[in-house]
Amino acid sequence: MANIIYSPKDILQQEFKTKMRGYDPVEVDEFLDQIIKDYESYNKEILTLQEENDRLNAKIAQLNKSQAISSRVQNETPKSQTVTNFDILKRLSNLEKEVFGKKLDKDVNVETRASKSVNQNYSNHDDSDDLEKTRQF
Repeated sequence: MANIIYSPKDILQQEFKTKMRGYDPVEVDEFLDQIIKDYESYNKEILTLQEENDRLNAKIAQLNKSQAISSRVQNETPKSQTVTNFDILKRLSNLEKEVFGKKLDKDVNVETRASKSVNQNYSNHDDSDDLEKTRQF
């Protein structure tokens, strides 16, 4: 911050010598009173801005810390969860094959045969006969 030479109190307490043909002392005092008010308002504004700046800097530091912590947690957690989830799914699949394997194989064979026979019925159907019937209609 810049060096301030005069404070509002210094301006208020400043006394000037009077000489012949000098400035009107009342007018000078009024002007100095206005300068003091400006100085006080500037000081209040500076203090307010400094407090806001400190608060915002503290908030930035807090957010940086929490972001660093969360990024570390994110980097560590997905690897272990992915491996764990994959292992669980693999084990579950193996158990299902052991317990339900024979039954599932039989059901799949039955469904495969049924779908093949349905497809053959539709694919072996003679379209020429339908065309002839449509033309006669």
